[in-house]
Amino acid sequence: DHAVVFCVDEKSQIQALDRTQPLLPLRAGQAERRTHDYERHGTTSLFAALNLKTSRVISQLHRRHRSVEFRKFLDTIEAEGPPHFDVHIIMDNYGTHKTPLIRRWFAKRPRFHVHYTPTYGSWINLVERWFAELTNKQIRRGVHRSVRELEAAIREFIAAHNETPKPFVWAKTADQILASIARYAQRTLAAQSRQLISRTIGTGA
Repeated sequence: DHAVVFCVDEKSQIQALDRTQPLLPLRAGQAERRTHDYERHGTTSLFAALNLKTSRVISQLHRRHRSVEFRKFLDTIEAEGPPHFDVHIIMDNYGTHKTPLIRRWFAKRPRFHVHYTPTYGSWINLVERWFAELTNKQIRRGVHRSVRELEAAIREFIAAHNETPKPFVWAKTADQILASIARYAQRTLAAQSRQLISRTIGTGA
């Protein structure tokens, strides 16, 4: 009852892209059209912490993506989060998250508890689902002639999201998800075995 869970990650190297031709809007009988070539105007990185219960997002934008910037973001989480609650951080094993600087930061704050997602299991972290929303609804559709314009658009999206946040809910239980993964792994192994047998027979080995 006295704990909060944050799903934390970075969306790094977000490009400020300007289409070479104006977007042609949706019309009756005509889909929206856009050019596939563009001009690059720099990049930014978004650090985000999704509150698992409320879906509100704490965020910070940086032009660089190092443990120094990540520590600054942890300071922001600490400042904006509930002051007397235990804080559980769900994040991946990326090197930026495990440097001596970051380990010292957590060691000095016993109310913070870190939970790493498995290798290749970043999809478990719900902030990735929120990143997909940001990409599909703002970044991919936008025209940004500078990094400053891009960052302003990202902040606008976050502010709108936080006004009426809707928590993400898993459509299946953990057991159902794990069972589905197990079935996929079995099919993959079976297909690889058939290919190996076929190659062995074909070469006469």
